[in-house]
Amino acid sequence: MAAGYAELLRTRHAARLLVGTLVGRLPNGTGPIAIVLFTRAEGGSYSLAGALAAVYGLANAVGQPLLGRAVDLFGQPRVQLPAAVVSALGMVWLAVAGTGSAWAAYGAVVVAGLFTPPLEGGLRALWPGVLGGREERVHAAYAMDAVAQEVMFTVGPLLVTLFVALWDPAAALLVINAIGVLGALSVVVSEPSRTWRSEPREAHWLGALRSPGLLALLGSFFFVGGALGSITVAGVAYADDHGNQAVYGWLMAALGLGALAGGVTYGARQWAGAPERRLRLLVALLAVCYLPLMLVPGPVAMAGLAALAGVFLAPALACAFIVVDRHAPAGTVTEAFSWLVTFFGVGAAIGTAAAGPAVELGGTASGFAVASVAGAAALLVLTVTQRVLAAPGRARTVSGSAAGPAAGGAAGADGDVDGGAGGGAVEGPAERFVGN
Repeated sequence: MAAGYAELLRTRHAARLLVGTLVGRLPNGTGPIAIVLFTRAEGGSYSLAGALAAVYGLANAVGQPLLGRAVDLFGQPRVQLPAAVVSALGMVWLAVAGTGSAWAAYGAVVVAGLFTPPLEGGLRALWPGVLGGREERVHAAYAMDAVAQEVMFTVGPLLVTLFVALWDPAAALLVINAIGVLGALSVVVSEPSRTWRSEPREAHWLGALRSPGLLALLGSFFFVGGALGSITVAGVAYADDHGNQAVYGWLMAALGLGALAGGVTYGARQWAGAPERRLRLLVALLAVCYLPLMLVPGPVAMAGLAALAGVFLAPALACAFIVVDRHAPAGTVTEAFSWLVTFFGVGAAIGTAAAGPAVELGGTASGFAVASVAGAAALLVLTVTQRVLAAPGRARTVSGSAAGPAAGGAAGADGDVDGGAGGGAVEGPAERFVGN
């Protein structure tokens, strides 16, 4: 598996695009955490912190599909870098204005969220051209991407808490977003990004959303996002209960570490059977692993439970990525993946907004209970829509190309095996989206 990843990274542009995208997404991946810590440091309540993080997530949810469609229509450089700069300026506004004026704070997070560049969907669109359109290598790249993003979600919270400890929450906001702009710049000036064009698309005002299967998937991952969003706020409350803000960073890092371990394990083998069925099992396991968080034991045990809660996250997202590709209409690759980010982000925003009052009314355990309820709802959606999900709108192997539209290779409509991280493979593209 590691050898397969190393071989991919030796491909021209691959390492630069992967690292640049991860760095460029750092502000988005750590945004809710940074906003919550900043608001609490400014003397704001849990409800205000959750509300600001929720508004940021909602603005991100609105902007991602719009920017994703713009990327499909106009190319990556014209959209990604300007969006990254404007988003960073929104966070600068928040850091300078503070939370004394609620309207100014809400305006700042709206700008930051609305203009977050769709770098993740953009990277998925670039892999086929970079890897020569070879299906097994594209599958392996998606799996590698999933694992690499879990590293970001493990390191990101630690970086935020480190910057807060070294300076203060406002400086953390500024530094994280400056780094993010540099990451976006690295991607858009690369040759694959500059020359990429989306495959032809049917003109339709609904775009990717005209696929019933995609809508079913998005509905489920709305609730997965809600679970993770609630954990963001409940984790801060848990750290406050134990009188040590650093505990929060370690809990979030443990969650990411668990997801990293799960992603590596999942990507180490090929999986038989339709990905839609496998996704239901993974989401069921994810929901079950959220339940023990309500026990709120001591920090060491809680870190272990947080790691357990993350174990099935990366595999579920990896499998969801395959399902997105199987159900997305032609020519909507960036938009389709951006809709996944959007629904996940809206769910996370609702989760953060719900967890704040839950903590204040029922304590920290109630905040983690929101995650359990959301996980169960995600499974319910997949269960009641399984017939829709069992009929992919089309099957394809790759989307988009460098230097012009590409015709995606035709795959079997009922392909039974998808690629693992180690390569091999033969089903629709895999691996993860994120999040946030």
